Amino acid sequence: MEKRKLGRTGLDVSLLGFGCGAVGGLMIKGAAADQERAVARAVELGINYFDTAQMYGNGESERNLGRVLKALKPDVYVGTKVRLPPTERSQIGQAIAASLEASLQRLQRDSVDLFQFHNAIVGTTKGADYGVDAILEEVIPAFERLRDQGKFRFFGITANGETAALNRVIDARRFDTGQASYNLLNPSPGAPVPAGFPAQDYANLLGHAQAAGMGIINIRVLAGGALSGTEERHPLGSPPPAPIGSGSDYRRDVERARRFEPLVREGHADSIIEASLRYVIAHPAVSTVLVGYSTMDHLEYAARALDKGPLSAAALARVAEIQGGFAGEPR
Repeated sequence: MEKRKLGRTGLDVSLLGFGCGAVGGLMIKGAAADQERAVARAVELGINYFDTAQMYGNGESERNLGRVLKALKPDVYVGTKVRLPPTERSQIGQAIAASLEASLQRLQRDSVDLFQFHNAIVGTTKGADYGVDAILEEVIPAFERLRDQGKFRFFGITANGETAALNRVIDARRFDTGQASYNLLNPSPGAPVPAGFPAQDYANLLGHAQAAGMGIINIRVLAGGALSGTEERHPLGSPPPAPIGSGSDYRRDVERARRFEPLVREGHADSIIEASLRYVIAHPAVSTVLVGYSTMDHLEYAARALDKGPLSAAALARVAEIQGGFAGEPR
């Protein structure tokens, strides 16, 4: 499997990553034997980045991933995250440290490769959405202290929140990585969108990240499942998740996803899912693409899709044409 540099970290990460969240659900609700088989097969396919978080299954994802990695002992990179509740400014560092210690215990590890701030980033702190000043003045120093203690090698953000705030934090050039919601339904992190486009405008977030030397971990590549083109959910998967940066609800995202079916009819890809995966890797800022799995078949299909490489120039032009048709529609 192709490897790409994860920004200035210098880590060579597999183009396909292993998402351990609730949307796929395998690492939360799957049978232990199935979890071990899937991780073993992922490693065999060349996948070397595994991404989890404290909030996935209330710690179950970390527990299960830790158990499997302890049994298999593969040479892989592990990332986890902290999502803080509303926390007093003077307590942010303490809360981050406590969360990390709990995550390491569940993962049965002394350290991880990547630790990420999972809260939304906004202009001014509101509840559990953290303002830029809090990020720069308290979150980053707390992360730096923990990194210097050897608890992790690199640290990053989930680039969710208000666009101007996100780009301010990225432009500060203190974080090593960013998880970006970039997909067929919302190309704005990587390209300009027409006026009236029915999605959050991330204003070239990927370009800001590249300039800052940050590695991009592509999340929501299938828009929480909507880019399958169906509302059906696997029993292990979560209920339809709220959109991030795209339409106003999951059903609207599914309806828009179906408008990419010409890519299949015209032979550019075998499915909307394949087109979605191959679309994002055409952007040079993307280091790895996280997919959440419910079954081994999902894993195998994603690997085969990415092995085909980015969409062709003709396919990308067709994508832009379809996306342009969304302009002016209600979100």
